[in-house]
Amino acid sequence: MLWRGRRESSNIEDRRGGRRSGGMTRAVGGGGLGLVILVVIASLLGVDPSALLQGLNSSGEPVRTERAPSGGGKMSAGARDEMRRFVGVVLADTEDVWTKIFSRHNGQYEKPTLVLFTSRVQSACGFAKAATGPFYCPGDRRIYIDLGFYELLKRNFAAPGDFAQAYVIAHEVGHHVQNLTGILGKFNQARRTMSAADANRYSVRIELQADCYAGIWARFARNKGYVQRGDLDEALNAARQIGDDAIQKRTQGYVVPDSFNHGSSEQRRRWFLVGYEKGAVSACNTLASDRL
Repeated sequence: MLWRGRRESSNIEDRRGGRRSGGMTRAVGGGGLGLVILVVIASLLGVDPSALLQGLNSSGEPVRTERAPSGGGKMSAGARDEMRRFVGVVLADTEDVWTKIFSRHNGQYEKPTLVLFTSRVQSACGFAKAATGPFYCPGDRRIYIDLGFYELLKRNFAAPGDFAQAYVIAHEVGHHVQNLTGILGKFNQARRTMSAADANRYSVRIELQADCYAGIWARFARNKGYVQRGDLDEALNAARQIGDDAIQKRTQGYVVPDSFNHGSSEQRRRWFLVGYEKGAVSACNTLASDRL
């Protein structure tokens, strides 16, 4: 992916090592810390659906997140700084594409802030550790990521490459788009009366739509000339490696389809391609699709 020397987003909040820097920096404090809002989709991976970060949202419901693989990734200082620049460029690209799409529909895109942290972080959705994996918090409209996660993605999931890393960010931005358009709010409300199985099925549709939105970003990157040979394969490989079935086979040796909450490898790959090939939000209506 061609990214060096391009515009970086100013909407980065750097909390690594206790630092707070970057555009639109705002501490989450006071009453905000006590308000724990449902993290609808906490992690790109969802390795262990039974692993919960306990807390209560404004309706008194438990906060659920799924953990990333164990064995934290480590980076040198130079690698971390370069990765910060990379993240800034990818976030800037998502800002460009979603600003354009919202404008076409007479809307205004509210850009999210991406928070970099190390080991642990406090958000409006509660306290999280790096093992939570990248997540989006609807309560403060922030994306959170420990950059060591990318080492885990490469080492534990055989999903290396900068385009695979960019896919992670574009996927979480997809959840932000869902929040702005009211989809996450409807899910939060509907799940209160759902069984666990139904909530999982709904969650899969939410996740696959975020994958489709990530595909729209990838199409934008291709049209701008940023995509190099092999980049698309990196993203599709990542989608395959983090499907619920692939993760369950790797971690427990068998597959339990009823427990899926992110989608199978085939589903995640296919919906990313739908966004990439169609380039239209209307093509990403997984909530109404008869075939996932």
